[in-house]
Amino acid sequence: MDVKNKVAVVTGASSGIGLETARLLTKSGAKVALASRSKNKLEELSKGLPGSFVVTVDMTDEESVKKMIDRTLEYFGRIDILVNNAGQGYDCPVEFIDREKFRSNFELNVVGPLAAMQSVIPIMRKQGGGAIVNISSGLSLMYLPEMGAYSSTKRALNGITLTAREELAGDKIIVSVVYPYITLTDFEKNTVKGNNTAPQHEEPEEIGGGRPPADTAEFVAEKILETIKTGVPEQFVHDWMKKFH
Repeated sequence: MDVKNKVAVVTGASSGIGLETARLLTKSGAKVALASRSKNKLEELSKGLPGSFVVTVDMTDEESVKKMIDRTLEYFGRIDILVNNAGQGYDCPVEFIDREKFRSNFELNVVGPLAAMQSVIPIMRKQGGGAIVNISSGLSLMYLPEMGAYSSTKRALNGITLTAREELAGDKIIVSVVYPYITLTDFEKNTVKGNNTAPQHEEPEEIGGGRPPADTAEFVAEKILETIKTGVPEQFVHDWMKKFH
């Protein structure tokens, strides 16, 4: 898809990967709806993104998600691209996963993106097509200690994404998933930390030791834009990640 003059909704747009994706889409000629809970921050960021629209959303509230899509459609008159980027980590050994925290994490990482997809699909179908990009994680390809809760939510998102791709192909709605690597954002600071009193484990050799440095959010945003343009099913931000697939 050529993003010029297209309308894109980007969730989690107040910082990190979401913000850089919004900036890159704007630079490429798209009109962007900046979505997150942080209204004041979004309004400030919007000043530097010509043509952007601020819409607050709580991705754990399905009604709020629907209103985000409805307000964007009302403002721009169409929606061509949805980037489901908002999410949160949860680090904890399986033995100690707090089920209520896990349910909350699942709501944000899986149900929220699903609600956004369900709200935007009829709009895209009526328009004759569109692009949906769901931001997963390289951890969803791996089995690392203390990452079971978070990675399982992203595996669920992967499954929904690739199934929807098959279901919507006839409507010319291209659904894709992106697997970022460790990225230089506030993600880790905002990650929920569980009971880590269990014995600590070494990272697998192929992950630890001389692993590549973390990526910038700008680099991941470029991969997201590439995904929108090419419509590939799965975007691995590094080729070496494919060996875990």
